[in-house]
Formats: sequence, C-alpha cells, structure tokens
Amino acid sequence: MTQFPTDGSVPLGPRAARTLTTELARHNDARNALLVGATPGSAVLAAAVEALLPGDRLTLVPDAGTGVGDLRRHVAAQGSWVAERVRVVESLGEADPADIVVLGEALAGTADEARATLDGLTKYLTEGAVLSVATAAVPGLGSGAATELFRQGAMFGVGTDLVVRNAPPVRVHHLRFTAAPAAAAENLSPAHRPSSVRLTPAMHIDSNGVAAAGITLGLAALAKAVRPKSRLWLVPALLTAPVAAFFRDPERDVPMEPDAVVAASDGKVLSVERLRDERFGDGEFLRIAVFLSVFDVHVNRTPVAGRVADHFVVDGGYVNAMKPGAEHNVAAYTVLDTAHGTVVVAQRTGLIARRIVQRAPVGALLARGERFGLIRFGSRTDVYLPADRAEALVAPGDKVVGGASVIARWL
Repeated sequence: MTQFPTDGSVPLGPRAARTLTTELARHNDARNALLVGATPGSAVLAAAVEALLPGDRLTLVPDAGTGVGDLRRHVAAQGSWVAERVRVVESLGEADPADIVVLGEALAGTADEARATLDGLTKYLTEGAVLSVATAAVPGLGSGAATELFRQGAMFGVGTDLVVRNAPPVRVHHLRFTAAPAAAAENLSPAHRPSSVRLTPAMHIDSNGVAAAGITLGLAALAKAVRPKSRLWLVPALLTAPVAAFFRDPERDVPMEPDAVVAASDGKVLSVERLRDERFGDGEFLRIAVFLSVFDVHVNRTPVAGRVADHFVVDGGYVNAMKPGAEHNVAAYTVLDTAHGTVVVAQRTGLIARRIVQRAPVGALLARGERFGLIRFGSRTDVYLPADRAEALVAPGDKVVGGASVIARWL
C-alpha cells in the first residue's frame, strides 16, 4: 500500500483521470503501466483500464485505506480480459519498473514531502518513461506540493494541463527524467488536452476562446449594470459568438500513411521553396508557408511525429503575413527530432496577430497531427523539411486543412 502524502479532499473526477492517464491512452504499442494509489471504483482506475490495449500490462498498488483483496475482487469483476492484463500487488516494493507511472491521488504535503514522493516513484521508471502526477490548483490546497511540481516541471516536464472542470480544479504534470528516442513518437496518437474544451463530438473550442468569451460577456454585463437604459451592452454581447468561433478547434482525421506530412494549420499556401537556415543545420530545407486569415482555424498541429528538441522566439515586426516582409516578423520556432531528420515549425505573427501560444516543452513527444499551440487573429505557419528527403505535394494558392491535408511526402 502507498504511504505518500495525498489529499483525499481533492477527488480526481473523470476529466482529471483522463488527463492523468493520457500517456497510456496515446501509445499504440505494448506498454507496461503502474498505477500507485489505486482504489476500487476510482475514476483514475477506470480511465487506466479503458486505455489498455491487448498487449498492455497494468500493475496496481492500493492506497493506504484499501485492502488488497478488495482491489483484486474489483479487478476480477471487470471480466477475464481485464483480469489477464491487470495485476494487484500489496506494496510498491513488489512492482516492476514501468513505461508509464501514474499517481492515482492528488499529491499533497510540503515541498520536501512531495520531493521525497517523486524520488520514490522515479525508481520505478524505465528509460524514457513518464510519471504523471496531479495536485490541487487552488491556493491553499497542496501549495507545497504544487510548488515542488512546478520546480520539477521546469526541469523535467513534458506537459502540464490545468483541469478546470474538476472539483476543485487540479493541475496535471507529466514528467520525463530520461530522454525518450524520437522514433517513439511514431507509435503515438495525439494526446488528450483539456485545453481543448469539447462542445460536440466533432467540435471543440480552445480554452483561450472560453476565456475570451467570458471577458466579452463580463463587459456586456458591466455595461448593462452601469448604463441600464443604454444598448451599449449589445456591442460586447454580440462579439461573444464570433470571438469564441475564432478559437474553434474541430476534430481532424489525421492521415495514417507513414510517409505523409500534414499541414500545421488551416489556410492558403503562400510559397513552396528550398532554402538554407544555419540555425537548423547545414543542409537545405524545403519550406512550405501557409497564411491563416482571421476566418481560419488557428489551432496549430504538428506536421510529423517527433521529439521537441528546441523552442525559441525571434523578435521582429508585425508586417502583413501575406507580404515578403513577414519573413522578419516575431516568430516562435519549434524544432523536432524525427526519424527523417530535423523538422521545424515556425509560428509567425502578422499585422493583427500579436500572441503566439506554444504548449509543447522541450523533450515532449508529439504525434503527427497533435495540437501544440495556436496564434491569435491571423498569421502564418512555416514547415521546414529536409529537402533531400521530402517532396512537396502542394503549390501556392492551394487551401489546406491543419492535421488533415497532406502537404508533402517522405521520399
């Protein structure tokens, strides 16, 4: 049983559980997983079992208040398919190292206690494995543990997600203490991200859109309260829908062909050219630039599977993204190590766009077509591919769909 400082007053609901177990759910090859602090009927255990594929194995360590027999009976009640793949042990010391380790309860305690907990769990990580831990995101709840997790995340984090729709809200940290091979990204599906809020099965909205819509509604309510006889409140109220629509995030069917390179964004192809850029290596690159109008979906997706090797921002101007001068606009570069060499995605600002969001830290593995950021209000994305290994399939003027349109193929 676990003896870690956890906080039972911070329950982990289905959304937090899905975020905690996303690293298990996104792997398409056989994985060994370890769930520490398991309880019968918990949302985290249910999410972990749901994520299992035929070749996966899951080991459960009960929490301090759960009997081993109770947990084993719960597993057996799930049927033979689950029972064959899930093993229950009496203590963490009986568990084997795993590719994915999940702490099934919200971490609490002081920073020192949280550090000791993480140190204890890292002993059960295989090379390149991920440790997923949640803590309360409300001031005063688990503040010491939250501080330590932010510190650890700055050094070893490969993803952090705020789950607002949990009572109370929690923040989930995914930590990788040893590097994973870039080729491992080829076997991943796009990760579930709570930053993409589901509206319908086919349509989501980015959390930035939820915040923006909330601001416009708040302004409408304020205007109505201050000047109740005026219709001024209609201005921000009517802006709510188009502002939220700008941040729409539809589901996309990512092509399955192993040689496909997909568009990083919606929009119109501006240019397809060969060039050199010493920042990314000595070779020649094939660069495909896409312009996003204010009517396009602005969520950005990775064109290929790979590991984030670097991320940096270059200062510049705010020229119209359709003009040649946009080459020198403010831009964020995400450099990927892939099975085919170095691939780069540049998120460029434009005349209206002034804010780039990039959510993939260095060391993260990204699946092809996975959401990794967005640019607000019109902009441009450039995809750099090794010129001697890729062939462009689009031309200037073509319309492309992010994560779905094939813009190039590996030779």
